[in-house]
Amino acid sequence: VAWGCYLEYLSEWNKYVDKENIMTITYEELKENCAQGVKNIARFFGIPLTEEELQLVVERSSFQSMKKNSAKTHGAFGNVLFRKGGVSDWKNLFSEDQNEKMDKAFEERIAGTKLGKMLKYDLYCKA
Repeated sequence: VAWGCYLEYLSEWNKYVDKENIMTITYEELKENCAQGVKNIARFFGIPLTEEELQLVVERSSFQSMKKNSAKTHGAFGNVLFRKGGVSDWKNLFSEDQNEKMDKAFEERIAGTKLGKMLKYDLYCKA
């Protein structure tokens, strides 16, 4: 991909996953329950949120809101970054062969790591 190998990126971050100043959260978690995700992030940073502030953050960080404002925040590149906002769309983009190759590479390089286990659960069990 344009930004480098996704599996190398995950391998690098796995080195830091247990550090106290690192919080891991997935897109799938936020899609499943954005309010809870925002609460967890606020708690991690020690930021108290009122219910009104929480709802404002949830609203403004929704995919629809970010996509609507993407031209202002990301310029012409916004249309590339903010496409559909769903989970599991890879199933519509990958061929069966590509999916098998990605699964094999994931299993070989990431699956046994703590971050890999968390991602596998989110990608395959929640999607």
